[in-house]
Amino acid sequence: MDFLQPTSWQEALELRAERPDAVPIAGGTDVMVDINFDRRRPGALLDLGRVGELREWSTENGSGGGSAGGVGGGRVVRLGAGVSYTRIIDDLGTQLPGLAMASRTVGSPQIRVRGTVGGNLGSASPAGDAHPPLLAAGAVVEVGSAARGIRQIPAAEFYTGVKRNALEPDELIAAVLIPSASGPQQFCKVGTRNAMVIAVSAFACALHPDRRVVGTGIGSAAPTPRRATDAEDFLAGELAAGGLWDSRGELPASLARAFGERVAAAASPIDDVRGSAGYRLHSLSVMARRAVTWAWNDLRKAA
Repeated sequence: MDFLQPTSWQEALELRAERPDAVPIAGGTDVMVDINFDRRRPGALLDLGRVGELREWSTENGSGGGSAGGVGGGRVVRLGAGVSYTRIIDDLGTQLPGLAMASRTVGSPQIRVRGTVGGNLGSASPAGDAHPPLLAAGAVVEVGSAARGIRQIPAAEFYTGVKRNALEPDELIAAVLIPSASGPQQFCKVGTRNAMVIAVSAFACALHPDRRVVGTGIGSAAPTPRRATDAEDFLAGELAAGGLWDSRGELPASLARAFGERVAAAASPIDDVRGSAGYRLHSLSVMARRAVTWAWNDLRKAA
């Protein structure tokens, strides 16, 4: 097995084009597990740990539409694919609160120091902790190719199947563009124990009061991470119809419950060793109801 170590983004793209059999590796928290258990034996490893551009984040002006499924016109965090979960927790808790919450649940402190959102996206596991808050925030994945340059893929379109994504064979993930939070965000996860665990199911929600939009993300309850778009539209519409976006009145328990039911209806879970499909649906409904209530109460406090 060859070990390739580029030191710049351009070199990394050129090596990727030359060696499509090479598996990109950043923190190695997923890839090395597969190799150690002989589930994967690639022709080469493309180590991106020395590519400095991937380890940086910045804040810039967004562009484009304002839906929950794409970067809007406000401030956007450009999160390099190699930024660790620890740095997200330490540096971006205010700008990306949902992703920071999810990052705190990833593995152990040692894993959080090494693991990256770019790696989570590359693995595309339905149970990846970063996926639900990225979907809820309306993130966009920036990918690059030596031949075709940079293109952007909305997170909702990035996941194409179980552990499959929209990357072409010669592409690498450069960064994730995530709108800075304009309102409260929440992340919930249940597992077979309280820590260092793969999610049985996970849910994230984000309130975007500037656009009167609700964002959602479901994890570990379908072949791919996904949004609950019907639940988003339902809640945003009910909040508008009841004048709650303006009044910041109390969120009716019946509305939170109906939202949770619609979130669960958007999932398509299976039975496996970690949990049954029925439990996943029930837990999603409960987590969605609680998460949106917590987020709405935070929004009321900020008013």
